[in-house]
Amino acid sequence: MLPIDLTALRHEFHRMPELGFAEESTKARVAGILEDLGIETHIGVGVVGVLKRGAGNRAIGLRADMDALPIHETSSHDYASQTAGVMHACGHDGHMTMLLGAAATLAAEAEFDGTVLFIFQPNEEHGLGAQAMIAGGLLERFPIEEIYAIHNLPGAPVGQVSTRPGQICSSESLFEILIEGQGGHASMPQVGRDAITIGAEIVQALQTIVSRKLAPGAGVVVSVTEFLTDGQRNVLPGTATLKGDVRARMPANREEVARLMRQLAEGIGAAHGVKVSVKFNTEFIETINAIEPTHAAIGTALSIGLEADGNREPMSFSEDFAHFSTAVPGCFLLMGNGQEGPCGQPLHSDDYDFNDDLLPIGAAFWAQLVRDRLLVTKSEGE
Repeated sequence: MLPIDLTALRHEFHRMPELGFAEESTKARVAGILEDLGIETHIGVGVVGVLKRGAGNRAIGLRADMDALPIHETSSHDYASQTAGVMHACGHDGHMTMLLGAAATLAAEAEFDGTVLFIFQPNEEHGLGAQAMIAGGLLERFPIEEIYAIHNLPGAPVGQVSTRPGQICSSESLFEILIEGQGGHASMPQVGRDAITIGAEIVQALQTIVSRKLAPGAGVVVSVTEFLTDGQRNVLPGTATLKGDVRARMPANREEVARLMRQLAEGIGAAHGVKVSVKFNTEFIETINAIEPTHAAIGTALSIGLEADGNREPMSFSEDFAHFSTAVPGCFLLMGNGQEGPCGQPLHSDDYDFNDDLLPIGAAFWAQLVRDRLLVTKSEGE
């Protein structure tokens, strides 16, 4: 029996969500639990628990994210968010709880040889938390050889593990295209340079990047999500701003999209005699899984009776874990959250919920992975 009621703890986290870099109460609660378990605890940008057993010098890290989203929850269950406009709509409440469950299991036994870091990261949703922890000296202060992270996956059977070596999550880049034309009277478009018409032409041209300028199956998505102008009902706009989102599986494709976007937008602007400028900023880099940790994660899942797929399709969403797995060999894996009801709703939905049935499964997986990667070597005669 664990000393932690996982369901009650997850519901507690769910009731009190906090946004990125504002997870102060969450950090205090996580740190308090780790300290109660007798685990060496460090509070900084995030929270790190350090648990060492035996004389082994190997060390691995397990990461859980802590932040919530600026979403108004529409659920009716009795543990719905008590913070207006903020909700755990991505399951980070469950991720924290599973890792704390594993910490409780491992703190009560001596069945591994080495050091495990329980890493509780802030601000995953904006792609800033991992970099902040790394910049704060996490990996210098606590050197590790491997790092792992679990993310729940609605729509997949409860506890089903899936991952793959190589690229597992896409990058996310945000772009902003400013069109500086000449406004004028709606009845006399010929005397101005209508930014809406030019912007619409650019929107159409951007769709050819994926369909005509990249290899089929590249897995790139280019989406224009905002079209802002200074026009009125009888005033043609002189300026317009296009904003959007790009997802890419490979750095080379991401860089090519940026180049083509500038070429197309600036070329269309030149054809119409207006200035067009493009900003392209990558917030999340591609998440790349190392081969050995990925095979190890699949092996652990199979060893405890979970269904596992070690060659799933890459995910189109992005993950801040990418910065950890770039610095240290790692594995980001998905774990099924269920297919029915709130647990099967898409991530970031206002009626999504983490599946409590997944809590003991995830905690058991984490604990067994530590045993497998920090294996106790028996001496002769034992």
